[in-house]
Amino acid sequence: MKQNIRIFNKIPKQLQDINKPPKELYYVGNTSLLDKTIVSIVGTRRPSNYTKIYTAKLAKELSKVGVCIVSGGAMGVDAIAHQNAFPNTIAVLANSLDYFYPAINEKLLSKIYKNSLAISEYEKEFRARPYTFVHRNRLVVGLGKCLIVTEADENSGSLRSVEFALEQGKKVYVLPHRLDESKGTQELIKNGLAEPIYDIYTFISQFGNIIEPKDEVIKYCSNTPSLDDALKKFGNKLYEYELEGKIIIKNLKVFVA
Repeated sequence: MKQNIRIFNKIPKQLQDINKPPKELYYVGNTSLLDKTIVSIVGTRRPSNYTKIYTAKLAKELSKVGVCIVSGGAMGVDAIAHQNAFPNTIAVLANSLDYFYPAINEKLLSKIYKNSLAISEYEKEFRARPYTFVHRNRLVVGLGKCLIVTEADENSGSLRSVEFALEQGKKVYVLPHRLDESKGTQELIKNGLAEPIYDIYTFISQFGNIIEPKDEVIKYCSNTPSLDDALKKFGNKLYEYELEGKIIIKNLKVFVA
């Protein structure tokens, strides 16, 4: 693949003081994104539906207030974060930029190359290896002001990202999960290493002025409640909103249109 791959004349300031900063860094795309407030989002490659919904919501709402989302270009949480923050997103890859990896993300990565920013510390024709994913994670964390882990099991590679964040003195945030789900992030909360995000708008308000929905039904449904809970609260009014196209009811969940 022919890409307009360039090398940074100077390593971005966010990465200059991390442990083992990159000696060289290659990029494709819009480097002005590095001047924005940046937040790192990582997590499992096989997220639950709950995680998919709230990773998307976090990325989208942060992007609306001008925050750039950085992640690792992988399947699952990474891809969801990139897609919903687009074009305010940076992908840090574990291989050289002349490869789209994983191949399933080729369309997404191609969009990022054209409209956002992709970064790698590897020269052309370098394939990903097990250790390069760890190296990539330190850059993903290094670029961000803080780290959000939306789902991770006890042996997840995302927990290595948490170690990098703590080493760099950065706050770690997680989504709250039910018992026996996302045990890695549950353990972080238990040990006081991460702060749960109980309200998305409150969390985002630290990065910029947000406009919360004034409509009580829309505000409630913005958290994607179950259909049963929403009906208990609003009754037939819920179906009126559906007919008006304000909400979508799908798979026994309620979404804001």
